[in-house]
Amino acid sequence: MLALAGGMWRFLVPRKARREALLRVPKAELPANGALVYRESRIALVHEGGDIIALSLVCPHLGCTVSVTPTGMICPCHGSRFNRKGELLSGPATEPLAILALESDGEYLVVTGRSRAGSV
Repeated sequence: MLALAGGMWRFLVPRKARREALLRVPKAELPANGALVYRESRIALVHEGGDIIALSLVCPHLGCTVSVTPTGMICPCHGSRFNRKGELLSGPATEPLAILALESDGEYLVVTGRSRAGSV
């Protein structure tokens, strides 16, 4: 009976979701009013003004990897354009780039997953 109760407890009590770090970057490496692009991870860290955001470089249209330019981002597959904050400027994409969850951990910035919430 105790084993049955223990087994059911596992399914009835929610576990805390563990967030795995997708990317961990020393804060000192991120230039003021600049960006760091991690093409293999398909993530860009953008520092503009006092805000730092982590953007997914996956185009919401068909999943191509977006290219980063000094003025914004463009999808090489079909030409969707985004500004430095990931906001959609022109399609065929119909949504902005995903903003990823970003946490400050001492001397590091840690990207932990998908979110639309603000910046660090």
